[in-house]
Amino acid sequence: MGPRVQRGRSVGLGLALVLALAGCAGRQGALQPVPPAPSSSAHTAAHTPAQTPARRQIEFWTLDLSPKFNGYLQAVIADWEALHPGVTVHWVDLPWGSVERKLLAAVFARTAPDVVNLNPLFAANLASKGGLLALDPLLPAPAAGSYLASVWGAGRSEGPPLAGVPSQHQYTIPWYLTTRITLANRQLLSQAGYDKPPSTWAEVPAYAEAVKRRTGRYALFVTVVPDDSGELLESMVQMGVTLLDGRHRAAFNSPAGRRAFAFWSDLYRRGLLPREVVSQGYRRAIELYQSGDLAQVASGAEYLRAISTNAPRVAAVTAPYPPLVGPGGASNVAVMNLAISRQSALPKEALSFALFLTNGPNQARFANQARVLPSSKAALAAVAAGLERQRPSDPQGRLVHQARLLSVQTLGHAEVLVPPSPGVKRLQTVIYTQLQRAMLGQVSSEAALAEAERQWNSYATARWP
Repeated sequence: MGPRVQRGRSVGLGLALVLALAGCAGRQGALQPVPPAPSSSAHTAAHTPAQTPARRQIEFWTLDLSPKFNGYLQAVIADWEALHPGVTVHWVDLPWGSVERKLLAAVFARTAPDVVNLNPLFAANLASKGGLLALDPLLPAPAAGSYLASVWGAGRSEGPPLAGVPSQHQYTIPWYLTTRITLANRQLLSQAGYDKPPSTWAEVPAYAEAVKRRTGRYALFVTVVPDDSGELLESMVQMGVTLLDGRHRAAFNSPAGRRAFAFWSDLYRRGLLPREVVSQGYRRAIELYQSGDLAQVASGAEYLRAISTNAPRVAAVTAPYPPLVGPGGASNVAVMNLAISRQSALPKEALSFALFLTNGPNQARFANQARVLPSSKAALAAVAAGLERQRPSDPQGRLVHQARLLSVQTLGHAEVLVPPSPGVKRLQTVIYTQLQRAMLGQVSSEAALAEAERQWNSYATARWP
């Protein structure tokens, strides 16, 4: 995703990724089955006018990368076309908020792009309905080893059942990444008696109480709005909660799940979270941090530039720290992937282009331009080495540089905490809605968890008998 977010407001790429990727913004309900693909001969015949030897073309969709990255992508496309005479790439850039609607319309009209930039949850939903090509038979044997294992595995998801049995395949190639780090207001930390923010969720209650008691502000803001950020769901996984079992049934009504529900509902009932966490999304966290009313915010390194522009006094006392983790030490990584449509008439060429775009040199150039992180091992090593050599002279540059280095280091223990399986956004809605009831004192946290289990299993039984 580029410099726009779902509501169309222009922001920097790093902040946009945090808002839309880490939050997985956008409703992703159950998709209808994709119309079955025709036979190979019929498929080829249907595309004959567009796929003559003189005009063999693959269509490539991205999200909010134009016009800022026109030069980069046009150069990569030209390089790939030079290696594949007779095949051209038609690049189409779409606003983030319209991609799901336009892609579904294209799939059902049988005009789907050959290569498309997707987030993991929508890719998993589309793959489960037969809309994406399983890449396993086409992938070169060494391909998987070129990417970070933690993000490559996130591209493996469930496809249409074969003879009634769920099938797992690799459906996506990882492209660019973001990790959340903690940006903290050192002035508020000092007033609360801390020299740094907590590193684990277990330390948060005492810290939140100290911040509120000694400063009158809040320590952190984690939204429980169902269609917004997935940070709270990820925190549950960090706290040891297993969300679903192998049959898609609820596994979260467990001792760890009860502790996690009690953790969040208790914080809210004690007045240690802003009241708006049940009604407003991640943007409210940004507003509160910039106004000096929040001690810390989970975000990307590039958000520091936005703080400097919007709230220079807060920026002057802001410093980056490692993200909050659970006992296992894992933090979350947000991934943007490339997928191949099952309707593609040129699947080998489409996959070749996706692998070329995500190779080490191309990813390193894009990561440095967009200030994101690469999924390629070679690119990550190059980006890390480049950052180590940099010596910014201005204070803002040094702060952003420090945060970017921390983000690279965070990748060493980062993973996709919430598996991108079909229905996960529905799961988030169920859990958040019931947790809201517990936070507002309408039911106990145990009763809320049990109701979330009942609602999810009712949905899962109908979807996965």
